[in-house]
Amino acid sequence: MLHIITGLGVGGAEQQLRLLLRRLPARCEVLTLTQPGQVADGLAADGVRVTHLGMGGNRDIGALFRLAGHIRAGRYDLVHTHLYRACVYGRIAARLAGVRAVVATEHSLGAGQLEGRALNAGIRALYLATERLGRATVAVSPTVAGLLRGWGVPDRRIHIVPNGIDAGRFRFDEVRRKEARAFYGLPEDAYAVGCVGRLVPSKRFEVAVHALALLPGDVRLLLIGAGPEGERLRRLAADLGVAHRMLMTGELPGLPDPRYAVPDLPSMLSALDVLVAPALEETFGLAVLEALAAGLPVLYASAPALADLPPEAAPHARRITGGAGAYARELQRLHAARPRERHVPDAVRHYSIEHTARQLMDVYTAVLSGHDPEGRP
Repeated sequence: MLHIITGLGVGGAEQQLRLLLRRLPARCEVLTLTQPGQVADGLAADGVRVTHLGMGGNRDIGALFRLAGHIRAGRYDLVHTHLYRACVYGRIAARLAGVRAVVATEHSLGAGQLEGRALNAGIRALYLATERLGRATVAVSPTVAGLLRGWGVPDRRIHIVPNGIDAGRFRFDEVRRKEARAFYGLPEDAYAVGCVGRLVPSKRFEVAVHALALLPGDVRLLLIGAGPEGERLRRLAADLGVAHRMLMTGELPGLPDPRYAVPDLPSMLSALDVLVAPALEETFGLAVLEALAAGLPVLYASAPALADLPPEAAPHARRITGGAGAYARELQRLHAARPRERHVPDAVRHYSIEHTARQLMDVYTAVLSGHDPEGRP
């Protein structure tokens, strides 16, 4: 099987792909259109062959034919595409190469945005035109499935396979907590609030920066990720007088890797005291689940992964509907109530990566048989 993805920097879809490939009982290779970053290195370390197509941009039409040639030469049984650009180009290229068993996963589709960018009629039309070239489209949550139906994708072609997590990797570890805090110079008694994800406007991390300015001096804010909003967030922290209490870690490896001196993401979650996720529109909420797996309380605005579960499945996750003031009030309450034992809620066990891999293999088996995954020819 060939997995085609837009890029392999550190991101939820990219890390999810690496986790899946560790568990799929199939021979898989990966092709990235652009940006072979830390996840590409991790895949290579896992023994997965990774090819960089070197796509120059959306107008690099030659990349389409290079991609078709790669698929044809690889004689793949199935092509699985991830993220918008890879889905559009990958489905066309697979058809040109004579591969009809094509599956696509929608990781980052929202009501008004796609992968953090505003949607428009052209994007939707191109997506729908190429979607018909595949055999199945995987939605990572019922929320995404509903949006696809609203776009006009036939219901029988949509299959919900939620993201999964390897909960054991995120289990709280006191030693990793101390090591990560020492690495970044965090005082042992500091109350560490964290945000995890790409530094893009849709994540609304500025809400956490404004909340920091309303909190006591022993509170620290850690922005774990990288992206184009980084400089703006630094300026905002300086303007609010809290730059000395905010730390930006940049991209962190999702799994331990000796080639990177920085702590990995699970270590940083052990170092935190609470996670804040203020994005108004998420397609799944993977960072929320990972934080819950580390036993952290979570304040979030959107987490479809929790929406279909009863409240008792994640008792320490609380949805916040207001702005910085609402987050600051809840953070102040949590800060005053500490310490708290860390417990892994039932919501985490509901999203096992092993279960996700089994569900995906069911889709693959049906597609390769020439039927849709519901058994219809």
